[in-house]
Amino acid sequence: MRIILRPAMCGQSVKKKYLTDCPHSCMITQVKKMERIVEQTLLYDFYGELLTEHQKAIYEDVVLNDLSLSEVAGDRGITRQGVHDLIRRCDKILTGYEEKLHLIEKFMQTKSMVEEIKSLAGEYRRTTDMGCISRIEQIAGEISSL
Repeated sequence: MRIILRPAMCGQSVKKKYLTDCPHSCMITQVKKMERIVEQTLLYDFYGELLTEHQKAIYEDVVLNDLSLSEVAGDRGITRQGVHDLIRRCDKILTGYEEKLHLIEKFMQTKSMVEEIKSLAGEYRRTTDMGCISRIEQIAGEISSL
């Protein structure tokens, strides 16, 4: 689809601009937005209790309950900019906790290792290969050292 923008009124000059319909860029934007929501949710699940009650309430409304900044601002009697700033500050605080404590990183590693253990257990049931048991023991040791 091509859209050509032309001067709206006589005497005004507007540059022609060609816009193309690109469904891939829209999907990429949506995927990035979803990844950001997942990241914010994980950060909140792990470190949310370290925020103040006020921060938690507003962060939950915007991130978890998907309310707009304007809706939250109206409900709380603060400005939209105030809500935006608080969300950014909370994101920074929560990200800082992860950078120091690495709990989410360790959780994701552990989750991956548990999936590998499940796979190895299934393989052992099919083949009775003792190498599977050795690898399970090795993974268990790695999990213990996290």
